[in-house]
Amino acid sequence: MKVVVLAGPESSGKSWLSAQLHQHFGGLLVGEYVRHFMAVHPRDTCLADIPAIARGQLAWEDAARAQQPPLLILDTHLLSNMLWSTTLFGACPDWLEPELLSRHYDMHLLLSPEDVEWTPDGLRCQPSLAERQHFFEQSRDWLQRHAQPLRIIRGSWQDRQASAMDAVRQLLAN
Repeated sequence: MKVVVLAGPESSGKSWLSAQLHQHFGGLLVGEYVRHFMAVHPRDTCLADIPAIARGQLAWEDAARAQQPPLLILDTHLLSNMLWSTTLFGACPDWLEPELLSRHYDMHLLLSPEDVEWTPDGLRCQPSLAERQHFFEQSRDWLQRHAQPLRIIRGSWQDRQASAMDAVRQLLAN
């Protein structure tokens, strides 16, 4: 089983691109649990919600891993939970990082916020390119610091799709 994670700031194309990869390559696609959580709990989230959101994301990921698909595509993982917790609340539950590091991911596709427009959807909160660029840099720095396999995805929507397809094609060929 190969596991691909889409990472990066909001409105950079993670959900769209994960759906494109799933449609093209098959396998299983795991969505972003926080969106489910916010639909069930229609209120402002708080630091106390982060453990439940992270455990929900892990439960969805673990259920998909248990099926042993040839390709598992994750729209996000705990790195996003860690960074958003710190960004929004100035703190993060201590157990998130060790839990993330205990898991194997074959490829992280890190999407840059540059060259694509921010699109509001009622849940997004970083319309500023500078804020999204900072989130991207935090993601990149964490992935590099922990020697995680990484490919940066940039450019137009078409460029992003072609780069991501190429990265997954290469991963599956190995």
